[in-house]
Order: sequence, then C-alpha cells, then structure tokens
Amino acid sequence: MHSWTDTLRFAFQPVVNLRTGAVTALETLARPETGDILAEARRDPELDGRLTVLALRAATLKETLLPLHLNVFAATLADLGGLVPLHDAVRATGRMPWEVTLDIVPPYTHVPQRALLEAVASLREQGFRISADGIGDGDVPLRLLNDLSPDLVKLDASLLARPAAVRAMRTLCEELGALVAVEGVETELQCAAAVSAGAQLAQGELFAPPARIPAADVYVPPRSPGAVSVPRSGPSVPSVREFVRPAAVLPVTASAGQVRALLTGSPDVSGVLLVDQAGRPVRSVHRSRFLLSMSARYGHALYADRPAFKLGDVPRTVGVDATAWEVLDVVAIGGRDRTSDDVAVVDARERCVGVVRLADLVRALAESRVEEAAGLNPLTRLPGSDTITAEVDRWIADGRTFALSWLDIDHFKQVNDGAGFAAGDELIRSVGRALQQAVVGHARVGHIGGDDFLVLADEEALGPVVAGVLDAPWSAGGRPVTLSVATVVCVPGSVGDHRQAAAHLAPLKKEAKALRGASWVLGRAGAAGREVRRGGAGATAAQAGYAAMEPGL
Repeated sequence: MHSWTDTLRFAFQPVVNLRTGAVTALETLARPETGDILAEARRDPELDGRLTVLALRAATLKETLLPLHLNVFAATLADLGGLVPLHDAVRATGRMPWEVTLDIVPPYTHVPQRALLEAVASLREQGFRISADGIGDGDVPLRLLNDLSPDLVKLDASLLARPAAVRAMRTLCEELGALVAVEGVETELQCAAAVSAGAQLAQGELFAPPARIPAADVYVPPRSPGAVSVPRSGPSVPSVREFVRPAAVLPVTASAGQVRALLTGSPDVSGVLLVDQAGRPVRSVHRSRFLLSMSARYGHALYADRPAFKLGDVPRTVGVDATAWEVLDVVAIGGRDRTSDDVAVVDARERCVGVVRLADLVRALAESRVEEAAGLNPLTRLPGSDTITAEVDRWIADGRTFALSWLDIDHFKQVNDGAGFAAGDELIRSVGRALQQAVVGHARVGHIGGDDFLVLADEEALGPVVAGVLDAPWSAGGRPVTLSVATVVCVPGSVGDHRQAAAHLAPLKKEAKALRGASWVLGRAGAAGREVRRGGAGATAAQAGYAAMEPGL
C-alpha cells in the first residue's frame, strides 16, 4: 500500500539579503505530485507536524549549510503545544535549533491565541527562531503579531503597492527587533520598492524560483544610486541585523580534518565557527590561515586528526542589536592579521545567529555617508528639509510628542543687500553652528534653504535651544540683526504627517515675524491660541532700518 509520502517532494527557495545580495536561508516547500496534502495538513495538526519534520530531513539530504525556514500552520502549534518531534529531528540531523526558523502560516482565525503564544514561547526556549508569515494577505491580528514578537515578519508582495503600509510595518518591526522580508517578488520594480520601503530580506521568482536542488546562484538587481531605505531616527547607522550571513559551524570537538573537508567543499565559506552544545562560539577558524597550516610540510599529518580547536582563535563577537560602527570598533581592537576575520553575531543567550563580513559593513557605511552628504546643505553642512521632514513623519508614526520649530533671520534680503552676500553667508553659518551647539537630548537641526532652519526636538529641550540663539548678539557688516522662532507642539493624533505640522507652523511664523526684536511664538496643533514667549509689538530700529531698504515695506 502506497503512503502519501511516496509522492511527496520538496522544493527549496532562497531568502535573499537585499543589502549584501547573499542567500541567508532556504525555505523548504512541500510539492506533492498528487492530491492537496497542504489542505489536509491545515485540518490535521499531526500531519502538519510530520510535514515539518520531513521538510527538515529533505533539506538535510541536500547537505546545505544554510539556515532553514520551515512552514507550520498556526493552528498546529496551538493544538500540539509546540513541535517536540522537530526538536528531536533537528538534533538527529546534526543541526542546531537556532539554525531553523519556523514560518507560522495563516489562518489565525479561531486559533486559541494563548495556546499559540505558549507554544511559540516553548519553541523559542528550545532555540528556534520565529517568523510571522503571510502578513498583508493573511488574517493575523496586529495585537497578536505584537505579542508573538517574531524574529522576522514576511510581507506579501501585494503590500508593495501600499508603501506606507510597508514603512509602518518596518517601524513596528524595529520596535520588536524583527527583520522585514517581502515574499513573491517577481519584478525589478517590486525589488526596488521593497528596498525603498525598508525591507531587508526578500524571496521570489526574480531571485530564484523554487527548485528541487537549492540554488547556488541568485539574481539580485543592483541597487540604484538613489535607492534609500526608510530613514531611521537620528543619523542613518546601519544595524548588524541587516548584514548577517549564515555561519559555517561545527561542534567544538571537530577535528582539523573535518574543518578542512568543510572548507574545501564550500569555497564561498570564509571561516568556520566552533560552537559548544548550546551554540555559543568558542573558537573561530579563519580559512586562509587554517589551510596554510594544513598545506605546510607535514601539516596534514600533524593536524588532520587533532582538534581544530588548537588551530582556531578566540572569536570576535557582537550582539545582534549592535551597529555597524560597533563592529568596526571590535575589529579595530584586534591585531592587523585578523582584520579579514568574520565577526560572530550572537543573541541574548550568546548563541551564534550568523556572521558579518567587514567588506559588507564598510560598503554600507560608505553608502550611508554618500547619501547623508547628498542631503546636506552645502553652506552649513546641515541636513536639508527631506531629512528633517522624514524624521518628523517617523516621530509621528512612533506616537511621540514633539516640537517643530522654524527659525529665520529677520529681513535677511536687506541684510544681504546692506552687508553683502559674504557677510550674509557667514551669518547663516554662525546661526547654524549656534543651533547645533545649543541642542540637547534627542533633537535634530536642519537647514532648509536660504536663512530658514528647522529644529525637531522634545518639548522639554526647546528652552536651551531657543535661548542659545535668541540671547546671542547677532550682526552682519556691523549692523544688528534679530532672529524669529515659531514652534508648534504636536501630541500623538494631532497631526497625520509633516505637511500638517508645517501647516500649523506657518501662521505662527507669520506672527513671530510681526513682533519687535528677537521673537518666539509657540502654539499647539489642534488647540486654539498661541503663546508669545519672546518679542513685543512694533518693530525695532534695526528691523525698521532694514525694512525701509526694500520698496513696499
């Protein structure tokens, strides 16, 4: 009698890192030759659990070193309370649980949420990683997604037509400490949209279709010069999460011969990590140094059967939440002979989750500096309006209260006409420097053109910033100059985006400009009235003098 497993085959589809172009994992997909085994598995948790184990074994037969993604229905986890047979199967195949990500697949309707969360907690305790699959095309409640706190969120490609939704998911995932992947990417335009919206990973026909043999090469469209992912809070500092590559690992008891076999059979592997039973890196074996030792005279005879531990170095490690700059600090501390070593990335329990390569980080940091420089005002070297307004939108999305201030120099055209453009430029640079020196806490200063500046800050940081510029004596060409500041305070829900914040700010700026001397007017979005914190009615002699220079004023 034939079993359904006789006609069951599996295909593999790579998960691609959009930053590095590297394959980070393989998703194993059931492909029955007859019948609809997945529909049956959806109704039968025991069958679904068996499918997951079979998918793992199928991947093991392909001798791939890559981490694996295995699909399991949400109802299966809730019903079975986890997947005990999977943990046993992982150990039996010589894998580590942290090399396996479980893609939890919809539907979620009628799934007991408490039982699901308990099962996920148990799997995470065993070391498995969790992915929420089918977001945007499934029925996962947003509250449940937050409670699951997945390591990865997989979005359906249909969401790319709604970039605001993808950016919102990226923001949520940053809070959860999760990566964003887009599934079903079929065109280069979709790939570019995924990059622009901030996705770090992707999979789909564009890169490589599902195949019985894991793809050795994938196609990744080159990043266009203008492709910039969703901005972060503060200066763009790439996170290690975006550059993690799969680690080649062996148990700490491995012999030098086993390491040599792995390296010679996998030319793209730059090094091997020797880990203990919990998956914590103990030694790092660098490809070139190791093979040089093995190829020396009598090297194979001396080392082949000896523990590889003796030919390794103390591993360099960083936490999964580290920034690219922190990795460079770790590399800089060591000797020059180890600058090409991979850096192991570890989770909160010190278990290895992958490695990062110095070349990837240097390239990304250079790109971020180019992107940042392109947005700087050439006169003050401060960020332009796009940078500040993008961060305003981010603060709004994060539900933060913030103060947005607009500062400019009173009657600047007359200052330029009377003192000359060189004096005017120097005045603008001086105001920009003063603003930078005055900011405290989490605040950003932008030069949006001419004599106009924007300051985004927490409300409590406003006093020192404004005092730092309004209390200073300003002049150009020996003529006294005053500044005007308008501020709108926005609480969560009072504005929908930076355009609405700017609309509230415009009349406040007009009122500040009408006041005498250095002025500051503050209002609150959605609230009537405004507060005059500096300045008085009428114009000062300096203001009147400069105003008289322009006809019609």
